[in-house]
Amino acid sequence: MIVEHPFAQYVRILGKGKRGTRDLTQQEAFDAMTMILSRQVEAEQLGAFLMLLRHKEESPAELAGFVQAVRSHNGFVTNPIPTITVDLDWSTYAGKKRHQAWFLLAALLVAQQGFTVFMHGATGHTAGRVYSEDLLLALGFSAATDWQTCAQQLEQRNFSFMRLQQLSPELDQMINLRNILGLRSPVHTLTRLLNPTQAKHTVDGVFHPAYGPLHQQTAKLLKQPRSLTIRGDGGEAEIRPDTDCDLQWADEQQHSRQPWPRLLEKRAESPQQLSASHLQAIWQGTSQDSYGEAAIISTTAAVILLLKLVNDRQQALTMAQTWWHQRSPFL
Repeated sequence: MIVEHPFAQYVRILGKGKRGTRDLTQQEAFDAMTMILSRQVEAEQLGAFLMLLRHKEESPAELAGFVQAVRSHNGFVTNPIPTITVDLDWSTYAGKKRHQAWFLLAALLVAQQGFTVFMHGATGHTAGRVYSEDLLLALGFSAATDWQTCAQQLEQRNFSFMRLQQLSPELDQMINLRNILGLRSPVHTLTRLLNPTQAKHTVDGVFHPAYGPLHQQTAKLLKQPRSLTIRGDGGEAEIRPDTDCDLQWADEQQHSRQPWPRLLEKRAESPQQLSASHLQAIWQGTSQDSYGEAAIISTTAAVILLLKLVNDRQQALTMAQTWWHQRSPFL
């Protein structure tokens, strides 16, 4: 007797055609992702599931269920997370291809003020991009290989980066399917919302405008205390200072949108090469970059508002400028 595979029901829900297809419920999404993480699905099923979701587009309930499944999976991180207090969770999965990764200096600037910043990301899943892990290593910040090392780094420098491969090997394998499937999958969105340390404040970036509200609606379902999504350069959490953009905010009660006017009138040209050495030179003040400094200050100001250190944009920009001018030259 032929018996249907248990995972087939979830593929069927997503693939029954225009009239029969529906979103997964949050519980169904949790159950489906639990099976995937436990390697209880066939490769064909996984590919079909991810691409059907990609075609339909993920719902907040689906993303929330996926995140909850990852957090509950016994393979999530190599060792149990110790008692680590983190002020800000910063996800970085897009990589950069047009402008320098100025958001890294914004994150380090926040850390230099005494706020603990935990950053997580993946590298190499999209050709032609420069990734945070590689840039941070060149700047002297090696990736934490376990939570003990992470805690030590946070204690020493208020900053730690951990790669997705360490957090969840299963998700890391799935995010790298992009080069096989030819398209990004919901995993690219899911990873941005993981917040492994359960920090009270999270910041993430998107490229497509529709994903900003989606991230924030998911954050509400996950009861994230305070969250910021930036439609940033290349999909990273970095405000472009030469164009107007929208910031998406959420807490446990509401979701809101905030216009964020540009700081520079003239559109900036892309540099010929992206490198950590240029970032370091700007930080140390041995070189100047008006676009870069404006991107750092604008992004830092948004994080200042996220942390509720001030109440309005202009106050946040003033504080960010002060931080930047008074920064230590040592990263």
